[in-house]
Amino acid sequence: MTDRANSADSGAGSAIRVLLADDEEMIRYSVRLILQHTDGIEVVAEAANGAGAVRLAAEHRPDVVLLDIRMPILDGLAAVETLVALDPAPQVVMLTTFGDEENVLGALRAGATGFLLKDERPQELISAVRAAAAGDAVLSPGVTGIVVRRMLRGGGAGGVAASPDSRVAGLTDREREVLVMLGEGLSNQEIGRRLGIGVGTVKTHVRSILAKTECGSRVQAALLAHQAGLMG
Repeated sequence: MTDRANSADSGAGSAIRVLLADDEEMIRYSVRLILQHTDGIEVVAEAANGAGAVRLAAEHRPDVVLLDIRMPILDGLAAVETLVALDPAPQVVMLTTFGDEENVLGALRAGATGFLLKDERPQELISAVRAAAAGDAVLSPGVTGIVVRRMLRGGGAGGVAASPDSRVAGLTDREREVLVMLGEGLSNQEIGRRLGIGVGTVKTHVRSILAKTECGSRVQAALLAHQAGLMG
């Protein structure tokens, strides 16, 4: 199995650019088939391991990377940290059969935007790519349960030692509103409609929330909203 760039790399600039990384060629073929027949999405490159994913991401600058966890040479969890450090950084969604707690929380700590299981329906995969490209968090229902159970045991997805109350203390009233909606799992568009503001303004608020609370992702921010008792 070898890494390769796809001819779609020269496609329309407005399309969501996706890089696939999985050591199983059949999985890559299946995912590529689904995405390439979807308007507004193009698969620009494929990798058979994490090292190839990092190299191709730096070369092709995808918007979204769909990344398997268990791969040779460099596994997905190790690759995430390098991918999210790129400039510009892609949104990384783990796509795997391994939905155990260690992998889920490890991926989120490393900076993954989301976590999908390979048995999801094609439409869920398409929706996840679009949501990730828009900066929204993506979690399979079963994965959400894992994260919430961990949260209820007192260990969030992040590794920040400060108390939840102290981490949200510096937020403005509007940022607290947005944080609560992140806790509800709303997308940027849904938040914008509820508050009567533009998506760009929502993104600005989200960036500020992540910076002030030292959260590495929207998922971590959503967990913080629950931990800080903001959800009512």
